[in-house]
Amino acid sequence: MPDLLIELFSEEIPARMQKRAGEDLQKLVTNGLVEAGLTYASAAAFTTPRRLCLTVEGVVGESPTLREERKGPRADAPEKAIEGFLRGAGLTRDQVEERETPKGNVLFAVIEKPGRPAAEIIAEVLTHTIRTFPWPKSMRWGDGALKWVRPLHSILCILTDEVGTDMVPGDVDGITFGDTTEGHRFMAPGRFSVTSFEDYERKLKRVHVVLNAADRAETIWHDATNAAFASGLEVVEDQGLLAEVAGLVEWPVVLMGKIGSDFLDLPPEVLQTSMKEHQKFFSVRNPKTGRIERFITVANRETADNGATILAGNEKVLSARLADAKFFWENDLRIAKSDMSVWTQALENVTFHNKLGSQADRINRIAALARELAPVVGADPDQAEEAARFAKADLSSEMVYEFPELQGLMGRYYAEAAGHPTEIAAAAEEHYSPLGPSDDVPTAPVSVAVALADKLDTLTGFWAIDEKPTGSKDPFALRRAALGVTRLILTNALHLDLGLKFRSEVAFRFGYSRLDAERKPFEKFARAAYASGHDFIGDDIIGYLENAELEVELDIVEAAKSEVPPISEDLLSFFHDRLKVYLRDQGIRHDIIDACIAMPQNDDLTLLVKRAKALSETLKTDDGENLIQGFKRANNILTQAEAADGVEYSYGADVKFAETGEERALFAALDAAETKIAPAMDSQDFATAMSAMATLRGPIDAFFEAVQINADNQTVRRNRLNLLSRIRTLCLSVADLTKIDG
Repeated sequence: MPDLLIELFSEEIPARMQKRAGEDLQKLVTNGLVEAGLTYASAAAFTTPRRLCLTVEGVVGESPTLREERKGPRADAPEKAIEGFLRGAGLTRDQVEERETPKGNVLFAVIEKPGRPAAEIIAEVLTHTIRTFPWPKSMRWGDGALKWVRPLHSILCILTDEVGTDMVPGDVDGITFGDTTEGHRFMAPGRFSVTSFEDYERKLKRVHVVLNAADRAETIWHDATNAAFASGLEVVEDQGLLAEVAGLVEWPVVLMGKIGSDFLDLPPEVLQTSMKEHQKFFSVRNPKTGRIERFITVANRETADNGATILAGNEKVLSARLADAKFFWENDLRIAKSDMSVWTQALENVTFHNKLGSQADRINRIAALARELAPVVGADPDQAEEAARFAKADLSSEMVYEFPELQGLMGRYYAEAAGHPTEIAAAAEEHYSPLGPSDDVPTAPVSVAVALADKLDTLTGFWAIDEKPTGSKDPFALRRAALGVTRLILTNALHLDLGLKFRSEVAFRFGYSRLDAERKPFEKFARAAYASGHDFIGDDIIGYLENAELEVELDIVEAAKSEVPPISEDLLSFFHDRLKVYLRDQGIRHDIIDACIAMPQNDDLTLLVKRAKALSETLKTDDGENLIQGFKRANNILTQAEAADGVEYSYGADVKFAETGEERALFAALDAAETKIAPAMDSQDFATAMSAMATLRGPIDAFFEAVQINADNQTVRRNRLNLLSRIRTLCLSVADLTKIDG
């Protein structure tokens, strides 16, 4: 069977688009072949800055002949019905069959589609692929109608088998399919023909083109680390930059240059970011000092002077870039050492959200919330509030304006320069964390307080104004914020009453978003009321506000009383959904999580997870797994009896009415389990409680094997149903086992 080789040769494709483009080319072509009836053995796509390549091995020579049978109307049907059937089948009356059926003679059309040569199908599929290719951005050029990411110059499309190589005939807007390609733009210009993928790859290498992006990346990293090692230095690893640079060159040549001595004292992150963003340079670090002292650039060609001219030009451009960075750094340091409040005041003119105020308003909310959270996380309230007020000051700095990705990090540098304590400086950097599932979680109390306050403000604020994630859309990264809160709480083993916190914080923002500028002081009174023990959405807050002579705000309070509770419950449900995803990744089943969420105090995530892990471990044992069956059997019998009798069996069983040894053994087992479970639950020792619950497995199994629940003696029957009620009550005190599958 022949092998297919396709190459789409164009001007330089942006590096960020290459990987996806290769995947799309493979998917569109192979799917098109299969839909047309052509099978194949394997396929692989390759990309360089100037070409997309696809090789498909083992393509069948032609599509199979297809035979389709269509049932039509009865032979004596109206003429128009028969004509419509014949028109749809593309046949005449004498070409269809008439068959006898229980409903009379019926017309059948047998349509036979002969197989087509592979080359014909490939030409159609490739033409359609090129015309409909899903580039994120594309362009037209010349007088043609074809759109491509950059001007498309040639299309190579050949089929190779044991006999030889055949060009696939085809044409797209005047670009004829052929068997030729080009080498490196500078080092080996000119076209040449190829006969197979192996011949293609071999000849490309000969003309200074490395086809495989992974090979180019490996070459870059190998040569870069060797060059740095020879100077006693190390390359700062950056896989994203490595992949991007591999997409910028077809023949990578690694060169190491120097950074001017005037710039070596800049923070290493500033040097690294400036070189990466502006020049696509790798940073080279001195492992002894941590300073960035050199850079690695990757040229796309070899030169007679071994890259000296290229390096000289790059060093000159880099010096200009770093001069800007140095100017920003020195200006920012001067402000940080004199008065950082200039930056926080500037944030009054920066809108966070039109319904939630400015960045300065948000900082005030975060500071107040951080102060409230400080005792929970073990931080000093004054320090937590101060850290929150300075945490986002660097957003007004020139450095962060130029490099937004350095926010937080520069805040730490500036806070240190201003003489703030280490805890406050660290909070400026760490309060954004964790940003993702693998990001480090802050553990310093002040950092934790500010990080929680930052994320809770975001979540409660957007919930209060009904800007929640919908489907795959999450423009304000609220799912990430919820996961961040979850990880902060669990990593630091915090016991935070999220239900109450959501209710109060949503309420503050609910009121804030509905007040004009003159009425904003309302929030001050609402928060003061909450701090003094009043529930903002409780009835007593109305009297509190009346005494404060704020009758004008009562309409907001009345609205909040009805609207805030469901909003807060919805936010807690959102957190539970995020927690399910987080725990599922740790191997805890969804039904186990549901069983624990159904219990009281489900807004204490640390408690909830502790319960879920204990239940998960218990259900992995034979006793735990079989206990679920016993519990469900008891619950089902009891539920049916209560429905039939119209009473609730919860009066307490009496051992004196027990008639069998198994019955008495179950009484004793329940008594023993209760003495362990009750204190264990009070002390939140879920492992002990679950273990005690699992010991009931044997007595419950023996009870059901030996005892008939619906005895003739009604007193005995009621006692046994009350005994089942004890089983249900005791098990449900640990977790809602009705939620467990199986």
